[in-house]
Amino acid sequence: GVFITKVEFLKQNSEHSFAIIDGAMNDLLRPSFYNAYHQVLPVDENANGIQASWDLVGPICETGDFLAKGRELSLSQGDYLALMSAGAYGFTMSSNYNSRPRVAEVMVSGNQHNLVRERETIQDLFNKEYIINE
Repeated sequence: GVFITKVEFLKQNSEHSFAIIDGAMNDLLRPSFYNAYHQVLPVDENANGIQASWDLVGPICETGDFLAKGRELSLSQGDYLALMSAGAYGFTMSSNYNSRPRVAEVMVSGNQHNLVRERETIQDLFNKEYIINE
């Protein structure tokens, strides 16, 4: 499986280059949990991007919220990235941490694609909560 994520922001300082993406450790836990390596490929080549060794980090305020570190890529805000070999345990290890809805799953076979699991919504999360009356 492939996990698709979007570059939301780029941030660089004298020591690091961070690509803040819309995917997070709650979507694909293996890099944070096991330091698992997933090949990162641009969905479209970006010759006009900033070439650097990027750490791909998510929007969750945790030091473990990264999906890849030190990847040589040419990036711009708005680029889409594909994290390869992400399907086997992606959804089963995902969570609603930080009230983040889980991502959709799409089955692709040749030129055919089908939605097999809808993206959760915030309302889906609220529907499972109840107010206790005293």
